[in-house]
Amino acid sequence: MTSHQEQTLAPAAHHVSTRDLTRAAWASSLGSALEYYDFALYSLASAIIFSPLFFPGSNPATGLILSFGTYFLGFAVRPLGGIIFGRLGDRLGRKFVLLATVLLMGGASTLIGVLPTYNGSQGDWYDGGVGLLAPILLVFLRLMQGLGAGAEMAGASILMTEYAPVRRRGFIAALPFLGVQLGTVAAALVYFLLLNTNQSVMITDTWLWRVPFLASVLILGVAIYIRLRLKESPTFAQLEPHEQITEKPLRTLVKRSGKTVLVGIGLRMAENGGSSIYQALAVAYVSSAAIGIKGPIGALSLVFAAAVGAAVVPLAGWLTDRYGRVRVYRGFAIFQLAAAFPVWYALSFGDTVLTIVVVSLGLGVGTWGMFGSQSALMCELFGSRQRYLGVSVAREGSAVIAGGIAPMVGAWLMSLAVTAEGGSAVPHAGAGAWLPIAGYLSLLTVITIIATFFTPETAGRSLEDPRDAVEVKNGR
Repeated sequence: MTSHQEQTLAPAAHHVSTRDLTRAAWASSLGSALEYYDFALYSLASAIIFSPLFFPGSNPATGLILSFGTYFLGFAVRPLGGIIFGRLGDRLGRKFVLLATVLLMGGASTLIGVLPTYNGSQGDWYDGGVGLLAPILLVFLRLMQGLGAGAEMAGASILMTEYAPVRRRGFIAALPFLGVQLGTVAAALVYFLLLNTNQSVMITDTWLWRVPFLASVLILGVAIYIRLRLKESPTFAQLEPHEQITEKPLRTLVKRSGKTVLVGIGLRMAENGGSSIYQALAVAYVSSAAIGIKGPIGALSLVFAAAVGAAVVPLAGWLTDRYGRVRVYRGFAIFQLAAAFPVWYALSFGDTVLTIVVVSLGLGVGTWGMFGSQSALMCELFGSRQRYLGVSVAREGSAVIAGGIAPMVGAWLMSLAVTAEGGSAVPHAGAGAWLPIAGYLSLLTVITIIATFFTPETAGRSLEDPRDAVEVKNGR
């Protein structure tokens, strides 16, 4: 074996007990569940109820765009959260940051549940509305959510990747992402039950819309309890004695890992953009006047999609251990590209069963297949010194470019379609928006497929190697 091979292959695994591995999996999964409970909750609320609650007086299309604007702000601030907490994660450890981020996310989500609204709602704890202060407070708490989320998933995936045995790294690193399915199902079921039993929640004359946000405190409490008992990851524990943590992390990241960050952003365009398009925009589209599906069908479709995703995510991780990270990731991206136009065309029919089926395929298989393939791959791309910061910046850079902007772009495309098809007074005006939205999703997916051809295969590489995988591929 050459010296080059000795540097790039993983050494013997550090001893990690089954109890520690299980605790790490639960700690990571519950944090992921909280983040995606908040994510799905805010997506559904933006699509269904936030417009009249916080942006009244505007026409429905403008109100939807404004509502998705606050949704975007949470994504816009995520890179800042990734930088702040990513630096802390590389300096103070994975455990410290995972505790801080879950506190920030969960606290902000719970406080949304006690916000005053623009005009006030029947049964609220305060008397009347507070006008412009209501959307200002909503924006502030959304920003706090974004700061915490900016490093949460990066930390969860890094923790499990660094804990996992090398030959099962893809599968084990994907397990925390099951928290995504748990959080999505929890949010969607809560909204489904509320909207199915009390339709008045959609016209904002009750306090019931607050219940899902207040429930965040339950997940938060359990996540904090488990994370307080968590041990630091073996890889970070090895870093500290050798003083391998750089003194100027952000500058060094840009200089040494700029290409790796760009590759990571490219890989996430289809997954992150697709997730937002299906979870936020598809719900708004099928419940709009153009399509006119009545009841909480959007929330119900997310429940079924999450059930499919719960099977696909660990399967995707297992496949990456067997067939390689890049090949499997590219395969799921190609599936999403092939399904984009058929799925969105099917949504335009306004059929309840068909909507559930196609959202389950598009989101549950295509998008979440990439998600399950991604955890170990993103972590292995970066060297040991700046892994937390690198993964955070790559993940959250894509979150702004793809995930955060996608619903706003889609809502704008829907409003253009309404205008082009005769205006809101014309029945089913805007139904043709499926075509440009499918094209937008396809564009994001093509970017990811191209990025896979610039991504080195990372399965089995040493996590203690301070070099990025791109450096190793180029022999540096």
